[in-house]
Amino acid sequence: MKDTEDDLLRLDWESAEKRAAQGDASYIGDLGSLLSDRHAAAVEQVREYERGLAHVVRVLALTPGRENVVQLVQLLNEQRTGAEHSGLRPRFVASLLAEGHSAGDLATVFDRSGRDRLDELRSCLFHELLLRGVDTDAFRQRRYRPLGRPSPHDLGWLPVHRRDFEAGVDFPNRSLRSEAGGVAIGFPAEGRADPPTPRTVERAALRDVATADVHRAIVSAVAAGGWGRAGAWVFLLDDAVEPWRVPALLPTLPMACVDGLDPTGRFEIAVRPLNEIWRLLFATASMGGMYGSAACGAYGRLAAWQSMAGLSGAPADASPDEVEHQARRSTWFHFDCDASWFHNEIYDYGIAALSPDGRRIAVLAGTDTD
Repeated sequence: MKDTEDDLLRLDWESAEKRAAQGDASYIGDLGSLLSDRHAAAVEQVREYERGLAHVVRVLALTPGRENVVQLVQLLNEQRTGAEHSGLRPRFVASLLAEGHSAGDLATVFDRSGRDRLDELRSCLFHELLLRGVDTDAFRQRRYRPLGRPSPHDLGWLPVHRRDFEAGVDFPNRSLRSEAGGVAIGFPAEGRADPPTPRTVERAALRDVATADVHRAIVSAVAAGGWGRAGAWVFLLDDAVEPWRVPALLPTLPMACVDGLDPTGRFEIAVRPLNEIWRLLFATASMGGMYGSAACGAYGRLAAWQSMAGLSGAPADASPDEVEHQARRSTWFHFDCDASWFHNEIYDYGIAALSPDGRRIAVLAGTDTD
């Protein structure tokens, strides 16, 4: 078959069907191969354009100066394609903008002139700036709307002012051609409460009662960060447990993350304040794992709150104030061990929360090795 554009233009569906009916199957097969090759080339060309466009967006987003912000806003608002490149997603662009520009220069992003396509960018940027300690009330007054559509899972659920435990979180440090940043887990030296060894090998007679919704909430941060695996368990106790008893109890719970743990094997645990737990959850979601995608600041904040809500036992329809109240009254633990579930190769940790009444223990385990 002669490879010309005219052949492709002239051959409509009817003629293709006619050639097939005449027994010219090889012609149709050759045409299919040609179209497949050209489609692959076109797809790669589109990807190359997307990579180029993403780099242009990155340059404008990270290079300080109000004019760069103005140009980027215009470019994004006029963008004619629905590009899927991760570097063009509003949450990522918002993270770059918050890193590269002053709050004063970014005010132009929140200005509206009629209909535009930047609502998602504004929503994400609002929370990126809020987490960095910027006074965002002025941006809200510039006709900022946190939600395009009401939903309990959207950014509009989040509090519009930074809570004290959200201060001091880590953000990535990026350049025009490189990424820097990651989850600084580092097991704490403060608050250590490692149980004595040898530990009992007898499992507690408890049953995991986490529903699908609670499980989903607890693992939100790990899932948003694209880590390799996450586990969640909830146990209701017959009698109230004092916080000092939790370190010895945790290794005995029927959880996959402690299966096979030797009675003298490493089991490290520390009592941690809420801000350190939230910082770990936020970093997990916002920065992502070694090979997974990052949720960035805005959705990383949402995922951290969702995990905190699930771990603390807040109701599914709880407001941020209710979640915070429950979380502040809970006792928080950070643990790690040498059970096979924790590969101890990249990122691994466990978090446990004891309810205020001492009758509920919730656990999150995350590993970035699948």
